[in-house]
Amino acid sequence: MRKSTIRRTCAALAAATSLVLAATACGGTTKSDVGKDGGAVASPAGKADPNAPTKKGLTVGFLPKQVNNPYFTSADGGGRKALEELGETYKEVGPSSATDTSGQVSYVNTLTQQQVDAMAVSAQDPGALCTALKQAMKNGIKVVTYDSDTKPECRDAFVSQASAEDLGRTEVQLLAQQIGYKGEIAVLSAAQTATNQNTWIDYMKQELKDPKYKDVKLVKVAYGNDDAQASFQQTQGLLQQYPNLKGIISPTTVGIKAAAQYLSGSKYKGKVRLTGLGTPNDMRKYVKNGTVEAFELWDPAKLGELAAYTAVALSSGQITGKEGETFEAGAMGSYTIGKDGLINLGKPTVFNAGNIDQFDF
Repeated sequence: MRKSTIRRTCAALAAATSLVLAATACGGTTKSDVGKDGGAVASPAGKADPNAPTKKGLTVGFLPKQVNNPYFTSADGGGRKALEELGETYKEVGPSSATDTSGQVSYVNTLTQQQVDAMAVSAQDPGALCTALKQAMKNGIKVVTYDSDTKPECRDAFVSQASAEDLGRTEVQLLAQQIGYKGEIAVLSAAQTATNQNTWIDYMKQELKDPKYKDVKLVKVAYGNDDAQASFQQTQGLLQQYPNLKGIISPTTVGIKAAAQYLSGSKYKGKVRLTGLGTPNDMRKYVKNGTVEAFELWDPAKLGELAAYTAVALSSGQITGKEGETFEAGAMGSYTIGKDGLINLGKPTVFNAGNIDQFDF
């Protein structure tokens, strides 16, 4: 068909202009959709039609920060569920390391070559993927980021776990309550370039400026790169470097689990408080054995599900990513797009001994 020939030609040109395409690649399926006339988040041809029928047979590629990461396995599983229920095709590609940014770029190019209708990407770096994502958008592919954003001009919409401000501030609030608003604290983050982590940490620092935290001091932000062993070692290092440390915030599921593992087998159990973002299944035993009092998270499966609905709504012309547009996300209900294409999943849930057995993810 003439349209698919044009798309293949564009994809070939994209490959020729990208130096990183020689990295990893995976096979997949094909589909095509309406295109954009620019590489930024410029409005597509035509206006959003919220009453437009949902297209069937679309292919949506999920590109997490890291495959085989339990968090993204759950998130992308939610995406798969939503797409299958809608009659679409799901696929997943991605690097095995959470810091392989060039690998992520390569996978974006791979999905572009395969002519998917849309891709849902959790970006390892806010700017590194932009050239490749803009090329995908020029080829008519809808780009949704989820969990971790790119620059706004490099995608159509961003599905956020919750308000970044809510997440950053509430983690400080949780820990401060546990240490009696007094003492040294540290943050154990993921990769130093992770957009979402850095945004949350910025809000943590803003929260700490409130006079009620005058006796709480943030002494260090450490990075475990979403690697269990590295995060375990970083936890050990923090406690050795700061013997008076009273608490740790780890806004990453890999980091908080590794930190809990170290604390639970050390003299610091019950003395150094730990909170952050974790999954109930990972953290259940640490809550029950007294290592962790409370932590929070959203449901990652719901995050992936909303990313899938967003991708399909974009591909169907029901939304374009402009502020104020609304769309339906199945049983999850109606969502409204905010400034810069932001879509918030909802408020985070706090897990503790009283409710953790009510959740299974």
